[in-house]
Amino acid sequence: MAVPATRRTIGQLLQQAWTEIPEIVATTGMGLIGIALGGIAVRNYYQNDGDNRRYKKVYVIMRPDDPRVAKIRKG
Repeated sequence: MAVPATRRTIGQLLQQAWTEIPEIVATTGMGLIGIALGGIAVRNYYQNDGDNRRYKKVYVIMRPDDPRVAKIRKG
């Protein structure tokens, strides 16, 4: 007869994992933090118009009253 599986909470499983394989648990946590920070950085980059390539390769002449000029003067 099979032994019934015991129910463990997530906290108990993490504690056992930290005891048995601390390197894997620590690097997994650091990796997840790095991915989250990278996602935030990419979102901020595009939100603040960091990829403004249309003005970097070719000279573009604009009138001073064009609303796109404000973005160029900020950067």
